[in-house]
This record gives sequence, C-alpha cells and structure tokens, in this order.
Amino acid sequence: MSTTAPSTGPRRPPRPNRHSEHRSRIAEARHGDPFAYLGGPHGSRRTVRVYDPHAEAVYFADGTALPRITGTDFFEGRLPKAEEAPYLLRRQGSDGHEEEAHDPYAFGLALSDFDLHLFSEGRHWHSQNFLGAHEITHQGVAGVRFAVWAPNAERVSVVGDFNHWDGRCHPMRLRLEAGVWELFIPGLSAGALYKFEIRHRDSGAVLTKTDPYARRFELRPQTAAVVEPPSVYIWGDDDWMAQRRANAGAWQHQPMSIYEVHLGSWQLDEAGGFLDYRTLAHRLVAHVGGLGFTHIELLPITEHPFDGSWGYQSTGYFAPTSRFGNPDDFRYFVDYCHRHGIGVLLDWVPAHFPRDEWALARFDGTPLYEHADPRQGEHRDWGTLIFNFGRNEVRSFLLASALYWLETFHLDGLRVDAVASMLYLNYSREEGDWIPNRYGGNENLEAIEFLRELNQVTHGEQPGTVILAEESTAWPQVTRPTYLGGLGFTMKWNMGWMHDTLTYMREDPVHRRYHHDQLTFGLLYAFTENFVLPFSHDEVVHGKGSLLQRMPGDDWQRFANLRLLLSYQFTYPGKKLLFMGCEFGQREEWNAAAALPWGALSDPQHNGMLHLVSDLNRLYREQPALHQRDFTYDGFAWVDCHDYEQSVLSYLRRGAAGELVLVVLNFTPVPRHDYRLGVPCGGLWHERFNSDAACYGGSNLGNGGAVMAEAWPWTGQPCSVVLTLPPLAAVVLTAAEGEAAASAPHRDEGVSG
Repeated sequence: MSTTAPSTGPRRPPRPNRHSEHRSRIAEARHGDPFAYLGGPHGSRRTVRVYDPHAEAVYFADGTALPRITGTDFFEGRLPKAEEAPYLLRRQGSDGHEEEAHDPYAFGLALSDFDLHLFSEGRHWHSQNFLGAHEITHQGVAGVRFAVWAPNAERVSVVGDFNHWDGRCHPMRLRLEAGVWELFIPGLSAGALYKFEIRHRDSGAVLTKTDPYARRFELRPQTAAVVEPPSVYIWGDDDWMAQRRANAGAWQHQPMSIYEVHLGSWQLDEAGGFLDYRTLAHRLVAHVGGLGFTHIELLPITEHPFDGSWGYQSTGYFAPTSRFGNPDDFRYFVDYCHRHGIGVLLDWVPAHFPRDEWALARFDGTPLYEHADPRQGEHRDWGTLIFNFGRNEVRSFLLASALYWLETFHLDGLRVDAVASMLYLNYSREEGDWIPNRYGGNENLEAIEFLRELNQVTHGEQPGTVILAEESTAWPQVTRPTYLGGLGFTMKWNMGWMHDTLTYMREDPVHRRYHHDQLTFGLLYAFTENFVLPFSHDEVVHGKGSLLQRMPGDDWQRFANLRLLLSYQFTYPGKKLLFMGCEFGQREEWNAAAALPWGALSDPQHNGMLHLVSDLNRLYREQPALHQRDFTYDGFAWVDCHDYEQSVLSYLRRGAAGELVLVVLNFTPVPRHDYRLGVPCGGLWHERFNSDAACYGGSNLGNGGAVMAEAWPWTGQPCSVVLTLPPLAAVVLTAAEGEAAASAPHRDEGVSG
C-alpha cells in the first residue's frame, strides 16, 4: 500500500458561488443582466427563479410552490412539465393578498435590431414608437413594454405604483449594441405611474428619472410618467389635412395671420383655475375665428413642471401638458380648430432643457443629452443645458419629437425657439468661455446640420406643414432650401423690423422726423428671407410694458398710435403674428399668472381696437396684393419714403393679377390736407380702410370713401391723388380693377422703389 504525501504548496482559494453572486447583485439592485439568473426555464432541469422582496410565497399556476431560498427573497423551483414559457406565477403578499401574472423574465427580446440600429445612427424618425412605455401583446400576452436609452448605467429598473417604487423588483435587460434597456411587464396596463431607476456603472449613484419618451405625465408638481394607451380619438379634419397636403407649395401666397396664445393665462375658469383643452378650443376658436386670424400659435404645451417658464423649459418632449387635460383632449383642440378653418402651430424648444434632476440632465449619471463641457453644454443666461446635436441618439430623439407633434396631433407647424443660440458656439458668452469648431469658427456645425435635417425631414414627411425660426441675427439663408446651402426653414421672425418699428413708435411724434430711417431701413433686407412680422409675448413682458403703454402721448394718442402700428404691420410685406391681449390694447404688460383683462372690452377704446384688428384681418385676407407677394420685390414699391419732415410713409402693394393697394401712414398727430401722392393709374381709388374711423375710436377724418386720380404726374408716377391724412392714422386705398390691371408691369419689369 502506498501513500501520497500532502502538498506543501499554496492552496487554490475556494471558487465563489456563482449563484450567490447573482443573488447578491440582484438584491442590491446592481445586476446589469437579470435574465441571466431570473426567469427560466434554465438548463435541463427547467429551473425557474423569482426574486420578490414583497412576497411571502410564490406558486406556479397549478399550485406547485417555488421554495424560498433560505435567508433570501429568492424563490426557485422546477417548471412543471405541463407548463411552458411564458408561464403564470401566483404571488402571495404578507397580508395574504394574491396576484397572478406572467413572469417578466420568461419572455424573449421585445425590441427589434433594426429599430436599435436606426436609433444609434441618428436616423430613427419615430423612436418614440419603441422607446418609452407601450401597451403591446408579446408572445401572446398583454402587458407594457418599457425601453430607455442609458448606455452608461450599470443597472436600470422600471419603478412605479405597481411595484412599490422598488428598484429591486423589475431590473431591465441591456441591449448592449445600442445602450438601450428593455423590459416587458405582463399584465400591466394603461394608467400605471412609472419612472426609471438608474445606477451609474462607475460611481454607483442611483438616480430616479422620468421617461424622456413619455406621452403623458402626472399633474405638476408630481413628475411620474403615465402609461398612455393608444389613442381612440376619431379625427374629423380629413378635408383640412388633404387640403394641407395638396397646397404644400402654395402657403407663401396665402394669408397667414397668427394669434399667439399662452393657454394658462388667456382665460381662467370661475375659480381661477385652468380651462381644459376642449373648453379652450370652443372659446379660442370663437374669438380667433371672429377676429379673422388664420392660425393659433401656442406657447409650449410640451410638459413642463414650472408654470413660470411658460413652457420653455420642457421635460416632456412627447407629452401635451396635463394641466389642461389628456392627449386625446388636445387632439380634440386641434381637430376643432381645423374643422373651423384655423391652423395650429406650436412653439417647440430643441435648443436647451432644464436641469431638473429627475429629467434629462445627466440622465444616466453622465452628460448624455447635453455636452459634458460647460463651455458647450450650458446656457449661462437661462441656467439650462444645451443638447448635444452631434450625438446620433439625441438627433433621433429631437427629430422624433418634431414629427410626433405634426403627425400624431395634426399640428400645422412648429415655431423653433432660440435658433440663434443654436447656431453660434459663442452665443451670449464671454471670450474664453466657448470652444471653436474644428475650423476655428464660432458656428455650431452640429446644430446647423441638425436644423437642416429637421427641415428636410418634416417637410418631406409632412408636406404642407411650416417650420418657423425665431432667429435674431444676420445668419444668411435661414429660409432658403438646404440644397442651395440654406437652413431650410419655411419662415423666420423679422426681429430687426420689430425692434426698429417699436423703437420708432416710442418716440414722441415731434421727434420722429429724426428717426425716419428706422421705418425705411427694413426694406433693404425685407425679401432676403421669408419673414413673419412678430409682436410676440417677448415684447410685452419683463418691464417692457404692453404695446399700448409703449406708445407716447395722452390716452387718445396712445390708442391712435397703436391702431397705426397694427395697420403698418398688416400692410407691410410679411406674414403676421400678434400676441394675445394686443388685439384689444391691453394696458398692463402680460402677467402669465392671471387671465387677460377681458373686462377692458366694456371700454369703447378697447372695443374699438378689437374692431380694428378684425377689419385689418379681413382687409389682409380679401386683398391679394397684401399677401400674395409677401416675399418678393415685385409685390412692393415705395410711393414716397422720403417725407421725413412730415413723418409720412407711403407704398404700394401689388397682387399677382396686378391688383393695387396704396398704403399711406401719418405718424404725427397733425392732419395733412391736400396731400398729393403719385399713383400708377388714373380712375377711382376706393378708401378701403382708415384707422381713424370713429368705430375704432378715431376722429373720423378721411376721404369720403374714394378719391379720383388725376392725370398729373407726380414722384415718377403718371397720375396722382390728393388725400386727407388723418392724425396718427393709416389709410388704405385700392385702384379700380380695370385700371390696376392696365397699369400692371410686365413680368420682367418688376416693381421697385
């Protein structure tokens, strides 16, 4: 018999228990691949494992118990031979209550490789269809599929009112190729509240985040997302949508008069609370339609937690705010507008987002949606964060959001906020506080490419919709096609015209002669872009005062000046935008925390303003010369832009068929009698509009309805008219049809001043 001497060398350390390590990581909510251990059946023994810290006992559907692993909240057993995945489990709580549902960890992959591939390349224009929360049927079982992009997470869980907001209960599976986490929770349905609990893979920090792709949220100040069912709303705007598509190339020749509105302060209910979307639809359409506006533009109704941001610090890029109702209520709002001939535009904010710790900021513990370097990733002025437009997944997110509003809610366009801040790397920054682009310049090349793609995608996918830029600089070709090197926007706000006009109007009339160029300078660039003329919410807040407050003189003169200002806007080349309250001459500046002062309409002066805006809209719509050639030189000609001594401005607008409109503006309180102006044709010129009419609150001085043009050449024109110009007023005259057509220039002549 022989014996072997024991080894004197070092012993190998005991091998760690693989199952124990899995259980530790799951129980400590740091396991990145729960399907590797939970669920089943695993192996030839058909083992099923369940982790449930809130269960006393777990059973299969046939009553077979899954024994608890001693000292843990894990249950493990063999799947009965009669059962196949996905299998039912019955869980018994400490109170004896039982719930039956399929095991989430018995299901296969719920997202397609193709969706993940497109998303990762920045080319998924409908990423909201697979990210977020969706009621689906998966492997024959109904439930909710959750998915979220968090590539730097060690672990992500779905938490909600259905699992005690406990991140240990529903850890998700990582699709490593895209950094997307997914989990199908069977038996869950619409109405459930949820968030994502995220553990950062390096720091171990645990964050609870709301869903970037959520289609509905709790009422603020609560911030949980809500599982939203597929819409059951039946649209009634088929005719509108068909006409929108058919007229995709004709919008620039049509009237567009936009009423800008903040839904939270336009009107309130009797108790001082918000009106709902459906009530707002009826009241707004009656008001806006009665005044003749063609479109409503909404300050952002993308979900936002802070009322004081007016919606410009959005946390829900796919969700209409729950302040006014649910998504189908908003569909009703848009549908009702369309069925009554009114388009709907939305302010949309892709330039920046707020720092709320439960939202997009450092979403997975790292700068994910924003730039890491604060010189690129922070807006100093607004205290917000800047999207990283060079990141593919961020572009997918934003492009999907834009299309979602146009497609799902039938919106007719988006007004893109703060475009200037997107275009320039040094926007509102001190020297040394910004990083030049790869060529050493201050242009944000990634943002430029994003904006071009935005316009290409939206115009291509939703023809007939419009994308407007709020852009205040001299950046070239903002509204020119991308194939010509432009940014591709449909229109751009004319901030220069707005600033110069309001600066001029603040001057006392006795001094206006020295500032006449502020009215004429704008025509040097008026046709370089497709412009909208805005008197927006930004002009009636932050101590600027209301438009009426900014006018000089006594009360009568202030109203007369405001009537003149709006008459100038409605007859000048460009589409129109007017903020709510300006239509009746609100005295105080806008207060977003209170309703508009509708009681002012009992005052004849305010009621006269309302009447004036209605008539201006009617004039603008009915006279082709005032809207058909808003963006081309052949639709405008100066009659006299040099009469600074008397502060009088006069110009012609011409329609496509040669229609002529003469606009004369007297910017002083001095009536001008026997004021001669050259005109291109003789015959009768009808006075179609006079802002000094008594029905508007004016002195009722005018031209008796018409004047006869004489064959007396004047200021380069073959004929002339002699007018009476009311004080601080506009008069608008039209030539007889035959005379105007006869005076029309040949196509290659044009009309210029």
